[in-house]
Amino acid sequence: MSLKLGSFIPNSQLKLQNACWVIVTFALIALIIFLAGASPLQVVTSLWNGAFGTPDQTARVFATLAPLLLCASGLIFTFTAGLYNLGIEGQITVGAIATTFALRILQESLPASLVITSGIIAGITGGVAWGLLAGILNVYGKVNEIFAGLGLNFVAQGLALYLVFGPWKRPGIASMSGTELFDESLWLPTLGNTEATPIALILAGLGLILTVTVLRGTYFGLQLRAVGQNPRAAYILGIPALRQLLNAFGICGALAGIAGALQVVGVFHRLIPNISSNLGFLALLVVMLAGSSILWIFPISLFFSALNIGSLQLPLSLNLESSLAGVIQGTLVLCVLLGRGLSKQPKLNPKT
Repeated sequence: MSLKLGSFIPNSQLKLQNACWVIVTFALIALIIFLAGASPLQVVTSLWNGAFGTPDQTARVFATLAPLLLCASGLIFTFTAGLYNLGIEGQITVGAIATTFALRILQESLPASLVITSGIIAGITGGVAWGLLAGILNVYGKVNEIFAGLGLNFVAQGLALYLVFGPWKRPGIASMSGTELFDESLWLPTLGNTEATPIALILAGLGLILTVTVLRGTYFGLQLRAVGQNPRAAYILGIPALRQLLNAFGICGALAGIAGALQVVGVFHRLIPNISSNLGFLALLVVMLAGSSILWIFPISLFFSALNIGSLQLPLSLNLESSLAGVIQGTLVLCVLLGRGLSKQPKLNPKT
């Protein structure tokens, strides 16, 4: 009898295995909640009420959703190219810094609508520049994109801190609350008195539509997938692999830059040290969970956004730490990735 590797798990068995992993995932999350001292039903109820209990809370969910969708859409490009762009946090931050700079120098000389538009364009420019810098370090400097991105994140964070506590500090005081608030004329219009702005949601929707269209329906998307599968083979076949890698970094930086700009003109209305609000890292979880199914980006982003906002209710209603939401998100992604990995393992076929 000999053993041969190479045949994969049948579809029926794969579906059963996926269903088992879903059960295991929710069972593990329920166990974590029990260990935290609450019941899963109580936690789910509290999260729901915290996310959708009032119009203001619902609006906050969608205010978080817009930049999260933009970041996840950008990361799809780098993931397709086989790149783990952990530098997206820095790209959000630099986009926000560039937007703040544009607003500060233009607010006295241009109409408010043009100032906001210029600020968003400046955010795109800053994000692209920071994304391309990570790409150049990776492509030409032979620095792994993970280390290049993390290093640039620290630089961007340090630059934001320097500006908030230095040249752009509030008159007479420098604090973690950030720079001076911009005039309300430079804030994006919102729905009623809520935090949700339709412009941010439109930009996020356009970003997602652009991502799906480009990656699924253009020659550039086909080339990017080829580079992600095997850069050397793609280069031999005549695909400009290095240029496409830089394009992926640049596009991701552009979308992250818009997210950073929205954080300034649509959410905080100033520059704060943690302007990214860890949305880049959260977007990484979204993309890892969605895998190659781009259309899943929206529902997963909405779920994670609701989870983040709803978790603020946990300390108030159940005396639990709001960080429990992060544990739930991480557990969910870990289990899904583990399930995918095991489902791709070839099985042994005995042949006599």
